[in-house]
Amino acid sequence: MTDHTDDQPNEILAAAAEAKAQAEAAAAMVAEKTRNWPLARIGLGVGIGSAAVAAAVLFANRNKDK
Repeated sequence: MTDHTDDQPNEILAAAAEAKAQAEAAAAMVAEKTRNWPLARIGLGVGIGSAAVAAAVLFANRNKDK
């Protein structure tokens, strides 16, 4: 007979529980790494970049007949 534990009755359930634990650990590691990103600076850079593109489009489409 195979060894049975109280919390995992067979090998398939034990492997599934181990895979779930590894996935949760990987998700926690990714969350920890992304927590330290400077999101305010990234957002400011994207905002300034968008404003520069909008200004370039307005400048290129201006009336040049004057």
